[in-house]
Amino acid sequence: MPPKAAATKKAAATKASATKKTAASVAATKKTAAKPVAKPAAKPAAKKAAATNGATAASKKRKLAEEEEEEQEEDEEMAEESAEETKTAKKPVKKAAVAKKDNTKKTAAATKKADAKTTKAKAAPANKRRKVSDDETEDEKPKGKKAKTADTADVDSQATESAKATESASEEPEAQKPVKATKKTAPKPPAAHPHKVGAKINSAPTQILDIYVFGEGSSGELGLGAKKLDGKKVVDVKRPRLNPKLSAKDVGVVQIACGGMHVAALTKDSKILTWGVNDQGALGRDTSWEGGLRDADAEEENDDDDEDSGLNPRESTPTAVDAEHFAKDAKFTHVVASDSATFALTEDGRVYGWGTFRSSDGILGFTDKIHIQKTPLYLPTLKNITTLAAGSNHILALDNKGVVTAWGCGQQNQLGRRIIERSKLSSLIPQSMGLPKNKVDRIACGSYHSFALGKDGEVWAWGLNNFAETGVDVGAGEDDAVIFRPTIVESLTNLKIKQIAGGEHHSLACTHDGKLLTWGRLDGHQVGIPVEELDADSVIKDESGKPRILSKPTVVEDVHNCVFVAAGVDSNIVLDNKGVAHSWGFSANFQTGQGTTDDIETPTTIDNSAVRDKKIVFAGAGGQYSILGGVADVPKTNGFAFTSNGQPATGGFRPTF
Repeated sequence: MPPKAAATKKAAATKASATKKTAASVAATKKTAAKPVAKPAAKPAAKKAAATNGATAASKKRKLAEEEEEEQEEDEEMAEESAEETKTAKKPVKKAAVAKKDNTKKTAAATKKADAKTTKAKAAPANKRRKVSDDETEDEKPKGKKAKTADTADVDSQATESAKATESASEEPEAQKPVKATKKTAPKPPAAHPHKVGAKINSAPTQILDIYVFGEGSSGELGLGAKKLDGKKVVDVKRPRLNPKLSAKDVGVVQIACGGMHVAALTKDSKILTWGVNDQGALGRDTSWEGGLRDADAEEENDDDDEDSGLNPRESTPTAVDAEHFAKDAKFTHVVASDSATFALTEDGRVYGWGTFRSSDGILGFTDKIHIQKTPLYLPTLKNITTLAAGSNHILALDNKGVVTAWGCGQQNQLGRRIIERSKLSSLIPQSMGLPKNKVDRIACGSYHSFALGKDGEVWAWGLNNFAETGVDVGAGEDDAVIFRPTIVESLTNLKIKQIAGGEHHSLACTHDGKLLTWGRLDGHQVGIPVEELDADSVIKDESGKPRILSKPTVVEDVHNCVFVAAGVDSNIVLDNKGVAHSWGFSANFQTGQGTTDDIETPTTIDNSAVRDKKIVFAGAGGQYSILGGVADVPKTNGFAFTSNGQPATGGFRPTF
C-alpha cells in the first residue's frame, strides 16, 4: 500500500476506535458492538481473516446478508435511543452530513456500525492496524491485506468512508459557522424620508430679532434657563427682559410662536428651537431630567439667595429639535404652537408636527392612530401649504389655491364641520371646509374659534360664540353657542381688515388704515374700552345686570396707526407704525409687561429700559406670559418680518396673520 493510503487508514482506525468508545457510553446494552474496541481482539481477528480466504463467494454473500439483518436490528434499537437517527445503517455518511445538532452522537453510531461490519466480515485491518513483530520481514507485512476478497475490500472501503465521515463530522460545526452567518439578513439601510423636497413656494422671514420676555416663567416658558441671570430670577419677570439665550448674533431668531405654556422659534439657519412645558411632547425632543426635588419651605426662606430656580434646565433652556426627524434638505419658513402641540411649515409647502390635542375629556390624540407624538412627524396629506394658524387645540392650514384645511379638537365647531361624538377621532384628520376657493389669503385662530380673511375684504368666522367672539350676531350670551360653519361677519365688511387675532373669548383686528377694533368678552378688560364709553346697544349683560359682552366690533380710540395685533387668553398687545408696543387686560402674572398684577383697563405703552427706543416688530402672548421681538443690531433685511404672502410672521398661541 502506498504510504499515503496507509497513513489514511491509520488515522481512520484511530478515529473509529475513539468514536466506538463514545457509542458504548450512549448504548451500554450493545455488548457485542463494544467488544471490537478492545486491543487484544486485534490479532485473533487477523488470524480469522486469513482463515476465511478460502471460503467461497456464496458463503461470504450469505454472511453479509446475515450481517445486514443484524445491522437493521441495531438500527431499530438506535432509533429508539435517538429520534433524530432516522436513516438506515447503510448510509452512515449521509447521516453524519445531515445531522447538524448532534454530529458527535450520530457519527459515533455510524462508525460503530461500520466497525461491526468489518469485524464480522473478519477484516480487522480496516479498523485496527496489526502490530508487526521484530521477527517479521517487510515482505510478510502486507500478506494479510493481499488475501482480501473483493467483498471484504468493499466492507473495508465502507469502514474507511465511515471513519472519514467521523473526522468530517467532528470538524463540521466550525465549517458550518460561515454558512450560518450567510443566512443572517444584512442590516437594511435606513428608509428614505417620506418628505421628498419639492419646489420652493414659501420664504422664511429674514429680519433677525432681539427677544424680550415677561410674565410667568415657573414652567420655563420664558426660556431663561434654570439659574439666575445677572442676579435676576428667571420666573415672574415683571417687565420686558432681553433673553441672552436667544442672542441675535449667535442664535438669530427670525420668528416666534407662543403656545399655552411652551414656545417655538425659527432661526436664520432654519433650526427650530423649543422650550417650556413638555408634558405631552410639545417640545418635540427628550427633556428627561433627574434633578432633585426642592424643599418648598427652604425655598421660601432662601429665595433671594438661591441661584437655582428648580426648573428643568432641559425644558427651560431654548434647544434645537433634532434635525434627524426632518428631510435632509428641508428648510422651514414658519412655526405655530397650540396648547400641547407644535407645527412647522417648509419652503415647499409641507408640514411637520408633534405633541397632541386635548378635548374636555382629556387627551384626544395627535392623529387618529397616534395618541402623543413626541418627535416631529411628517404629515403627507398636507401639500402646497402657504401658512398655518393655531388655536388652543386646533390647527388651520391655507394652501396656494386658497383652500382652508382644519384638524384637531372640534367640540366647539372650530373646525368648520360637524363632528359626531362616536367618530370624534375623525376630527384629527385634516379636511377642508365650505369656503369659496381662491378667495381666502389669510387665516387666524382664537382659543376655540377661527377666522378666514378674503382677498376682497371679506371675513368669515366659525366656532365658539357664547361671548360673541366670532363677531357674528348669533347666540351671544347663550351657553355653548356656536357658529357651525364659516359665516360672513357682516359688521367687518368694508372695513378692509389687515390682520385679526383671537383670545379665549374675545378678538381684535387692525385695518389697512391703522384702526384697532375689539369685541367679545369684556368683564376682564379684554376689549380695552371703558364700559361707559361703549354703545349700550352693543353691550350684553349677565343675569345680575353686569356688562359681560361687547357683541359688535368697536374701534379703540386710544391707539392710532395700528399695524399688528396679538391676543393672549385675556390680555392683548398691539404695535403701532413706530414700533411701540401697547398692552392691556388681565395682568395677574405680569403678562402685560406693565410691572403690576392689576388689570390694565385700556391700551398702555410698554416702557422700560429694555425696549425703550427699540423698534418692536413682533408680539406674541401665551397662557400667562408674553414675548416681544425687536429689530436686532445686525444687518437689516426687510424691516418687518413678513412671510412670503405678505403676512407678518407671528405664529403663536393665538397666531395671527
